[in-house]
Amino acid sequence: MKYEEAIKELETIVSQIEKDELNIDQLTDRLKEAQKLIKFCKDKLYKTDERIKAMLEGEPS
Repeated sequence: MKYEEAIKELETIVSQIEKDELNIDQLTDRLKEAQKLIKFCKDKLYKTDERIKAMLEGEPS
């Protein structure tokens, strides 16, 4: 999964919650899915940040 896809899915979940489109069982499932997507996005951002820092530190001053 790509970062952009995860963000779009999170936006969909938020929209469904805001519009009260989910019953309690669906809400529970979608919140679990949202937690996984948030973790995925955080990890992706952290890894990208680390790569950028490593590249910048490798450059001569």
